[in-house]
Amino acid sequence: MTHAEKRLFLIRALLDEEPEYQNIVIPSAEDAQNILLRSLFNVRMPGAVSEDFLKVQDEFLKEAIFAKGITELPSFTPVQPDIYLWQGDITTLSCDAIVNAANAGMTGCYQPCHNCIDNCIHTYAGVQLRNYCAELMEKQGHEEPTGQAKITPAFNLPCRYVLHTVGPIVQGPLTAEHEELLASCYRSCLDLTQKNGIQSLAFCCISTGVFGFPQNRAAEIAVRTVREFLNQAQQNCTTACSESAPERTNRIKVIFNVFKDEDYAIYAKLLG
Repeated sequence: MTHAEKRLFLIRALLDEEPEYQNIVIPSAEDAQNILLRSLFNVRMPGAVSEDFLKVQDEFLKEAIFAKGITELPSFTPVQPDIYLWQGDITTLSCDAIVNAANAGMTGCYQPCHNCIDNCIHTYAGVQLRNYCAELMEKQGHEEPTGQAKITPAFNLPCRYVLHTVGPIVQGPLTAEHEELLASCYRSCLDLTQKNGIQSLAFCCISTGVFGFPQNRAAEIAVRTVREFLNQAQQNCTTACSESAPERTNRIKVIFNVFKDEDYAIYAKLLG
């Protein structure tokens, strides 16, 4: 199948899943078909899916990501030791893990074509990610607490893992509790990197945007928390490593990923 044929196959399969979709007319324009397909991905509830569907979906999504252009971590220049700043689409980044700013339900954004990072990551990872997260949450039996994190496979994304963390929602004055919960998001993700042997991690701007956390303060907390973690990890490694194995380190490369020019300027100033 061509890329266009795969898109139509997926649209028809998703429409066939729901009786109320039977009267939807598939548009002829490519852009309109892409919007419809993404919308169908976004609203699909967790559930079983055929191997034929997964095969076509996986091929289609990998082709779509490749067409957007994959960015490899080795092409970056650090702005500080083990710290990088990159402006771009996190779903095209090839590194060990990326961070998703999730909601408490942890199964992604269900609003069709919403531009939040949760929606983008689930869209391009494929339906397997929502199913995997749903299984995690069913076993947990309750919503994900703010400030913690979970790790999942990345499925069709060019990274290996996705770390999902629920940031604080700021609907009034910013409080010390908001700030501590945001720092906890970063620490929880960094702790998971150590436990899972992850050597490169890309953070999005957790809790900003629709979650209401002021961008400047969020960036200050992010940079401070990452620096503290990397400094402590380096001290621990220096203490643990023997003279006979001086190169044995567990250094983590951290990428601050931004999408907006405004956020890039904030991080660039903080990182010098």
